[in-house]
Amino acid sequence: MTRVACIGECMLELSGADSNAMTLSYGGDTLNTAVYLARLGVAVDYVTALGDDPYSDGMIAQWQAEGVGVERVVRAKGRVPGLYMIRTDDAGERQFFYWRDQAPVRDLFAFPESADLAQTLTDYDWLYLSGITLSLYDDAQRTQLFAILDSARGNGAKVMFDTNYRPRGWTDAAAAREVMTAMLSRTDLALPTLDDDREVFGDTDADACATRLQSAGVGEAVVKMDVEGCLLSFDGRREQVATLRRSDLVDTTGAGDSFNAGYLAARLAGSDPVAAARAAHTLAGEVIMHRGAIMPREAMPEGNS
Repeated sequence: MTRVACIGECMLELSGADSNAMTLSYGGDTLNTAVYLARLGVAVDYVTALGDDPYSDGMIAQWQAEGVGVERVVRAKGRVPGLYMIRTDDAGERQFFYWRDQAPVRDLFAFPESADLAQTLTDYDWLYLSGITLSLYDDAQRTQLFAILDSARGNGAKVMFDTNYRPRGWTDAAAAREVMTAMLSRTDLALPTLDDDREVFGDTDADACATRLQSAGVGEAVVKMDVEGCLLSFDGRREQVATLRRSDLVDTTGAGDSFNAGYLAARLAGSDPVAAARAAHTLAGEVIMHRGAIMPREAMPEGNS
């Protein structure tokens, strides 16, 4: 069976309009993708670092309940995971506040367990990470990560990457561009969002984005264009795949993460890129009809569960 490792950060999440009655959950872009991959029948492990606290225990238990492997989660003694708060005002506008500078995942490749982690990651068939993942580490740890990716690809593994640019994680767009350019030279399948790549790379449109990715050596690219669908670039072809527009959508959180899972799962099941994009649009189209990044399992579209 094909094995996938998703590398990144999952934080505790507090949300609500009233600070006296907030809901505790968790959130993370690569974790969202891991959950949907597991629901789609893909063998997937999540790679991160948490603390040895009860809240970290709770996150791990919930991931296991979703079928996500947790054997690659490093547990740091005396540490606690990052936290963010979503505060919603009377108009429905959301504000985000973060407490994550000391999160253990920022030292993922510096722990004593990291040597074993580096070795085990080279045994996977696919490694998936995002721009948020890259923003977590300093230059030394990114160098270690890139060495792992190079070794894994040397063993026949493939790498999937989503730009997922969040300015808060970088000193500026130029710094993100330098790191992500190095990342793209190690990427087999890219699934960026056009708005992110406009901000980081200055791409004028999806075609320009696809051309840049192809020039960087990316063999297969899916440029996500929100309501306009996505542009596929593969085998010297370009093809746009439309999405079903939903005027009654509820929450777009996690749409891109679920799309990534739907696309990869379909490709692993033997679908061609066009069919995979349609399956990914179907899954993401259902996710945006529910609040939160991870919709109820029973809401998974038929054929996507």
